[in-house]
Amino acid sequence: MKNFQEHPQSILLTDSLGVRLQALHPEGDYAIGQDCGIDWRSVDPPEHGAEAIDWFYVPGVPPNLGGKIRRSYVLWQELLAPYIALEFASGDGSEEKDTTPLRGDRRSKPGKFWVYEQIIRIPYYGIYIIEQQQLELYHLVNGYYQPVPTNARGHYPIQRLEIELGTWQGSYQNQQQTWMRWWDSEGNLLLTGAERADQEQQRADQEYEARQAAIPRLLAMGLPPAQVAEALDLPLSAIA
Repeated sequence: MKNFQEHPQSILLTDSLGVRLQALHPEGDYAIGQDCGIDWRSVDPPEHGAEAIDWFYVPGVPPNLGGKIRRSYVLWQELLAPYIALEFASGDGSEEKDTTPLRGDRRSKPGKFWVYEQIIRIPYYGIYIIEQQQLELYHLVNGYYQPVPTNARGHYPIQRLEIELGTWQGSYQNQQQTWMRWWDSEGNLLLTGAERADQEQQRADQEYEARQAAIPRLLAMGLPPAQVAEALDLPLSAIA
């Protein structure tokens, strides 16, 4: 079952990570999947050889394939596994933690956790249980997932990307929720494009207010209005 938080959660993760990914991939050689399928074996029925991941990041591949938008990510053609996969669990997380192995019957479907660990071999796998606001992150070590401990900030460090994953309480797209978000390795929240624009606007407003506040002091010093305007980079009309 899906829920109304999943779509904005994916956008929030992608948008806020954009600046970091541009620095890591100046040539744009990465792909982000949101509620997209990964085909890991060819079998009938096809869904028994595929997993739909809520959010994943793959380094070293083009965003499009042959100039066309991807319909799925075919593992045996791409040959590169996602580096991070995140699942948004609407239930209790049991489906996302299912370790049922693949049986001899090709029509059987193994557990999601087992597929990510043993077949696709995704280095980082995160599970966010939405109703419990509980986030877990696993790291593939010697072929098996090990829980990643949180740091002093309560975040999960992802060393190679120099980022941290954690939860954040706030409003996004008209929803006051607890969200998964990224921080840099120093604990600074990675902002969305809209948040960066708001931050720049606030900074510009504060600078303008500071220049406005300096006008009476400079005039009291005997400076002519034209010189005050030039010193504060303001139009002459702004000098009372």
